[in-house]
Amino acid sequence: MDVFEALRARRSIRAFRPDPVPRGLVERILHDAVRAPSGTNIQPWKLHIVAGAVRRRLEREVLAHRETDPPDQKAEFPRLGKRKEPYASRMRTLGKHMYGLIGIPKGDQAASWEQWGRNFKFFDAPVGLIFTIDKDLDRMSYCDVGMFMQSIMLAAKAHGLDTCAQGAWNNYWSVTRRVLSLPDDEYIIAGIALGYADDAAPVNALVSEREPLDAFATFHGFDSDMTAA
Repeated sequence: MDVFEALRARRSIRAFRPDPVPRGLVERILHDAVRAPSGTNIQPWKLHIVAGAVRRRLEREVLAHRETDPPDQKAEFPRLGKRKEPYASRMRTLGKHMYGLIGIPKGDQAASWEQWGRNFKFFDAPVGLIFTIDKDLDRMSYCDVGMFMQSIMLAAKAHGLDTCAQGAWNNYWSVTRRVLSLPDDEYIIAGIALGYADDAAPVNALVSEREPLDAFATFHGFDSDMTAA
């Protein structure tokens, strides 16, 4: 699969088969992705890969913890609350489509809570990736981690695997920190579920919408000849 095919084929998968992913394959994906750019080449990403008993323990303890309505249910680092338009509408559209596919009616809070909890099962993927970053780095370094995550997801697709990027892992950070013995001077910022898509799962029929080019791109300084080329 070339890079253009991987870009078009990659999408968020929210139901995985239990088929194991060998450590050697994960390492090949990371070797492919590590050429991701970073400002002045500081490579700020730190990565914890969980599988087997450790993955199951992390799932079990985070899910149990969230039922206690803990104070760490929000990210440890500053994040915005409600999003303005058009971002709020895009979120609602995605949620409506996804919950419709899996049969959760609007207002069913118990089913919605259970579905959101599947994030902490890595959507049943056999491998989970947890990304951390030193607390004293600035926001530009978060961009670097995002580019590394995208590189991993594209490399995984090229190797025949699927992924789901998960912001949910910056919630309930105290349990993740404890289970994985993470130092206090690092933020837990995101995760990725990694495995083989369950093509029979209705939720995996979801293909999120993308805005047209003129909705987000403004061209400056292009004359008519350059545009035609």
